[in-house]
Amino acid sequence: MPSKSIKAMIQDINNTDADGGGLWLPNIQREFVWEEEQIERLFDSIMRQYPLSSMLIWKTRDEIKHRAFIQNYNDAKVSLKAHYQNNHGRLKRLVLDGQQRLQSLYLGLKGSIDGRILHFDLLSGDAHPTEDMKFRFAFHDPKSAKWPWVPLVDLVFTNDLPSQVFPALVQKYGVTPSSEEKDRASVNIERIWREFSNEGSMLYQELDNSFENNGLTFEDVVEVFIRANSGGTKLSKSDLMFTLLATEWTEADVAFEDFLEQINDNGRFQFTRDFLIKLSTTLLGYGAKYDVEKLRDEKVRKAISKNWALIAESIRYVKDEVIRKTYIRSGKALTSYNALIPVVYAHFHYPEKWKNANFLPTYLLRTLLSGAFSGQPDGLIDHLIATIKDDESFVLKNIFKTIQDRGNDLSIAGDRILYRCGYGSGNIHLLFNLWYGPEYKASSIKNEPQIDHIFARSILQNEKIENEATGRLVQRYSKWEVDQLANCMLLPAHVNGTGDKGNKPLHLWLKDKDEDFLDLHCIPRTKSLWKPSRFDVFIQARRELILEKFQALGLLGEEEEY
Repeated sequence: MPSKSIKAMIQDINNTDADGGGLWLPNIQREFVWEEEQIERLFDSIMRQYPLSSMLIWKTRDEIKHRAFIQNYNDAKVSLKAHYQNNHGRLKRLVLDGQQRLQSLYLGLKGSIDGRILHFDLLSGDAHPTEDMKFRFAFHDPKSAKWPWVPLVDLVFTNDLPSQVFPALVQKYGVTPSSEEKDRASVNIERIWREFSNEGSMLYQELDNSFENNGLTFEDVVEVFIRANSGGTKLSKSDLMFTLLATEWTEADVAFEDFLEQINDNGRFQFTRDFLIKLSTTLLGYGAKYDVEKLRDEKVRKAISKNWALIAESIRYVKDEVIRKTYIRSGKALTSYNALIPVVYAHFHYPEKWKNANFLPTYLLRTLLSGAFSGQPDGLIDHLIATIKDDESFVLKNIFKTIQDRGNDLSIAGDRILYRCGYGSGNIHLLFNLWYGPEYKASSIKNEPQIDHIFARSILQNEKIENEATGRLVQRYSKWEVDQLANCMLLPAHVNGTGDKGNKPLHLWLKDKDEDFLDLHCIPRTKSLWKPSRFDVFIQARRELILEKFQALGLLGEEEEY
């Protein structure tokens, strides 16, 4: 099996002048997913002389869409589109297995993460038995990194001999190391030179498709790719399905990336690639089950590619309708995106029957609060699609009957709201979006209103009661009592902080609030209840006000009325 040194392999990346046209990534490859700690562990393993797994490379002149490795990784946003190359027909070597490893090496030796480059602690290597890593690596800002942290690139890609490197570093950093530190650093410099220049470090198998009529098709290579990636950082079901889709639709990754960037509205929503694939197969009549085997069928892949523009249009239209006509203004309130699939199906197939979509608020509220799409929703989705096909429209009464027939209770009782929705629960954002209305919609995701405890958690934790069995003082209120809905409110981000509410005692924070403010938050007007000692009475009074609020909004009751 051929091999190269790590140093030589890195120099082949994104290099059209390298042997075989350089190393690149085919469009069937997933995004980079390793965390910084995994990268640091990889370099520690190299220094420990642990063997690296072999790679699989495809050498070809075929018109295969491919992209460059990422040199400067930004955790907030990496655009795959910006990395794609134009000349797909030239000779190139595409990495089928080993991308995560090779991308990590490239970032560590030639690139950066959020502007930080990989540094090596030149004095590490004598780890305590309890320490997981022997050789310490970390990404640091080169402007602030101090001795003994040295940029790894300066140690690997240097023209100096190992014996010349240490004196140069001492002079550069202006330090006076001890003889023991000199010995440790010199040993590490020698080891880096040896391990990263070792010609046998990186083994690879190469599928050579650069000659005509060798019988290796793109579909064959995709199958090899899937099987090769069954180990290591395993391909998820989403990765596998997307890989298969890309065999038919080479622009799928860019099309999905662009669409998700638009529809997610700067992070306000969390639509995913998985959802788009699941939705597409459902809309096109192949069922809701998220199954890899579906996309092995060429006609399914072709159908998605051919109809994507119309599918995207329906998703975008329904999402906009949800924002305009319901109380849902961010993904936090949309606790199951699967609930949208029947709605998008109705618009996609029967747009002329859409009308004003008055069913949306009631449908989403009851299905989301009842958890109708939790668990294994594929069967329910397929039944709902059948109901829509029979009616040739989204008839809410029939939709609810189908959900009920499968054992789901869509009625919303006061107890379900008061005792199942609290701080940290999925549905609290849904309730608060309905409760507070549009006045608290923020201009950006960073400024969105925040859920806060009315009686600050720190204050309630100071409330003690004597344990009758032990005589010791224990906390009076449990975590559930502190986090329950009746002790939660929604506040603008600038109010929920140390400069305003923070951990202030409730009676001090509320003393200047008017009655409109108290009514908006369903806070009892009786000021004597605003003390921690009256917490129990306050909670009971606020529960009653909350139920009155939701009753007035039409939330409580049976679904048969709709």
